[in-house]
Amino acid sequence: MLYQRQKLLLSLLETLGGEVKSTDFQKLLFLFTKEHEEEPSYEFVPYKFGCFSFTSYADKRKLTEKGYLEDCEGWKLAKEGPKLASFAQRQGLFRLNKNYGNKRGSDLVSEVYTRYPETAWRSEIVDKVIDDPSLRRRIKNARPSKNGPGLVTIGYEGKTLEGYLNLLLEDGVTILCDVRRNPLSRKYGFSKGALSSACESLGIRYEHLPQLGIASEQRRELHTQADYDALFEEYERDNLPSQTEAVETISSWIKEGDRVALTCYEHAPHQCHRHCVAEAVEHQIGGILDLCHL
Repeated sequence: MLYQRQKLLLSLLETLGGEVKSTDFQKLLFLFTKEHEEEPSYEFVPYKFGCFSFTSYADKRKLTEKGYLEDCEGWKLAKEGPKLASFAQRQGLFRLNKNYGNKRGSDLVSEVYTRYPETAWRSEIVDKVIDDPSLRRRIKNARPSKNGPGLVTIGYEGKTLEGYLNLLLEDGVTILCDVRRNPLSRKYGFSKGALSSACESLGIRYEHLPQLGIASEQRRELHTQADYDALFEEYERDNLPSQTEAVETISSWIKEGDRVALTCYEHAPHQCHRHCVAEAVEHQIGGILDLCHL
């Protein structure tokens, strides 16, 4: 069984003739989600060639394993691919093909950068595809304002990998500090290997301090805020005092000029032990960090 977003990949590829180069496909998929979907099937991060979706590539690997795509560098439908394409979004796909179907390579990249300069501020090819000085300035100005050294926290509950990474980029985070005991997740992109790789590719350093985590068996019977509060009281009493070295490590990163994000699963910081770690870091530094939760 395929997700609707995976069927969209097959449908888009079929609409475009069955074979498209990787960079072109990313740009066309981005344009479709921006201009023809109220709730985008994929989110994108500003990458070395502009907008990029890690999730679409994870889906590409799955579709290739199932035999719906050819195993090749670009995107190419296999024989069985068209049979699984969805007809639900044909009108939007037709309009996309009408508007952009004849654009490829630098022309297509330039079109996306012109219409959506916020996707290009990390691009390594701006000077190759954009001649207009005013557009180059718009792209440069799309870079988020740089926040100074400090500490933030973020949970990945309810977020896509790309949405999560965009929050880090927009805040100017330079180090993502994973405070999970076991950094494994059934949600794509949030196990240690995938998350660290994605962060590093965007210029964000990934660090894992498992000693600051809470064992999974301690988290099984949490039904009310009172349950969480009791767990965190125990954690602050029995765990954190023995982790001064880890807390000092985080503090040293901040003192050296980094903006550190503590991460775990829960969306709400008051239901996650990361707020306890953040308070310990603030106390160790001996000043107000103006802590925020992304």
